[in-house]
Amino acid sequence: MNVFRILGDLSHLLAMVLLLGKIWRSKSCAGISGKSQILFALVFTTRYLDLVYNFISIYNTVMKVVFLLCAYITVYMIYWKFRKTFDSENDTFRLEFLLVPVIGLSFLVNYSYAPTEVLWTFSIYLESVAILPQLFMISKTGEAETITTHYLFFLGLYRALYLANWIWRYQTENFYDQISVVSGVVQTIFYCDFFYLYVTKVLKGKKLSLPMPV
Repeated sequence: MNVFRILGDLSHLLAMVLLLGKIWRSKSCAGISGKSQILFALVFTTRYLDLVYNFISIYNTVMKVVFLLCAYITVYMIYWKFRKTFDSENDTFRLEFLLVPVIGLSFLVNYSYAPTEVLWTFSIYLESVAILPQLFMISKTGEAETITTHYLFFLGLYRALYLANWIWRYQTENFYDQISVVSGVVQTIFYCDFFYLYVTKVLKGKKLSLPMPV
């Protein structure tokens, strides 16, 4: 554990709480991609299977349980409790374009072929692209609510802090996880354009708008 990982975890948690709070207060899922939330729920499910057989620390266990609960509560709110407010017409990203390559890569590039290891690898690869349906939805509609952009900012900040965590661990522990680092870099790249728009528009009180996809 180091300060970068703790801050990364807190940023990740804050992003999820912001999203849940937005849905609960407004009683609406408008502007939120249910497909991205399904992918994140799948990420946590396949990554945290070790909850049932491997205890690392109270902090580790509590954070895993909280992330799982937040992910599934979000999916429940989108597809059941507030389903009438869900903008399914604009949440049209084809998930098979992500899942098929990720599944294939998980079997081709991993540290071992043990089922739990393959599922962990799958979760790492999937997390790197899970935000794409949300970004695609924002591009399609042309704008996003401020609270949704805050959610995306803290989600991206979590990845950036985890990159700093890996650099710190390499310098202090000589620890290097190639799969996590490469996937984390790919995921952070997806947020770079959004970070620029967030700083230049949202923080100045302007509404975030993105060009329509070709």
